[in-house]
Amino acid sequence: MAANDKVKYGIIGMGMMGREHFINLHHLRSQGVSVVCIADPHLQSRQQALKLANAFDWPLKVFPGHQELLDSGLCDVVVVSTPNMTHYQILMDIINHPKPHHVLVEKPLCTTVADCKKVVEAARKRPDILVQVGLEYRYMPPVAKLIQIVKSGSIGQVKMVAIREHRFPFLVKVNDWNRFNENTGGTLVEKCCHFFDLMRLFVGSNPMRVMASGAVDVNHKDEMYNGKVPDIIDNAYVIVEFENGSRGMLDLCMFAEGSKNEQEIVVVGNTGKGEAFVPESIVRFATREAGREDVQTLKAEDDRIKYEGLHHGSSYLEHLNFLSAIRAKGAKVPAVDLQDGLISVAIGVAAQLSIEKGRFIAIEEVMEELNCIASA
Repeated sequence: MAANDKVKYGIIGMGMMGREHFINLHHLRSQGVSVVCIADPHLQSRQQALKLANAFDWPLKVFPGHQELLDSGLCDVVVVSTPNMTHYQILMDIINHPKPHHVLVEKPLCTTVADCKKVVEAARKRPDILVQVGLEYRYMPPVAKLIQIVKSGSIGQVKMVAIREHRFPFLVKVNDWNRFNENTGGTLVEKCCHFFDLMRLFVGSNPMRVMASGAVDVNHKDEMYNGKVPDIIDNAYVIVEFENGSRGMLDLCMFAEGSKNEQEIVVVGNTGKGEAFVPESIVRFATREAGREDVQTLKAEDDRIKYEGLHHGSSYLEHLNFLSAIRAKGAKVPAVDLQDGLISVAIGVAAQLSIEKGRFIAIEEVMEELNCIASA
């Protein structure tokens, strides 16, 4: 697929994230991108999609379900941005469809390790399809800069990664699907797979065991849906031990609107330390030898970003990257592949189980073995 070839996208799921992807793809129209069809069983979501399409002057074919979209043959690439618990069946239908569709699937890949593994296995039989998982926090400019610093060896061998996310509660979604563990996989899968992916990327090793403590302490306790009270946790501490001896720690609080930064990421190596702050978009780093007096502070920016959106431009860069992989016709793999998606879910599942059981959970307990290579 040449750089000037048109790439036609379909979006399955036009809720908040589906519309976010739609707008990002519109900002990529100069790259030969167009959204030609969408699918969503929810009438209001379809109507909002049509409003966007009219504003963008993009002719749009609308389907009530994903199977009709796939059968139409209208698109080359599919973005899956439906509720978590629907990902497995939709992905299997895409992978098993006679017409090959490249796929960008929102995180988490699936809500269970078993379903993730089935998707990975099915995709192996379709070498004509690229699948990228939407762990786009890697592309946030300050995080990307910190990754660059770490991978350059500037802070030595990574020993510890500490990630703090202090933010607002979960947003309201269609039919309130995100209020229950059975739909989301649990908060530590739904939200925190991003951070477990980053930990693994920074340390360059696979997880070995997980310990977590968390609870429902503040949010959603006075809500009720069909007679059921939400069971998603709103705060947790998670410790992840990696095979190479490195450790990661997540500090999550979802009733912390009074935070200057939503995410603070600290990576400490044996010779130095780096930090990234979002949304301040600041990166700080220094060596042990230079000490406190020589801490460097950088403003992290990326001139390629044409649309900031909900995730500080990372969704735009994610699409730019995936488009490059698609046009490379097999010569380039997606930056965030199915194995990355699987392991980020496995860590989240282990963390949820650790809270339930009150003990360390070996990754082997949630997945027999990790047949993968740590991200370089």
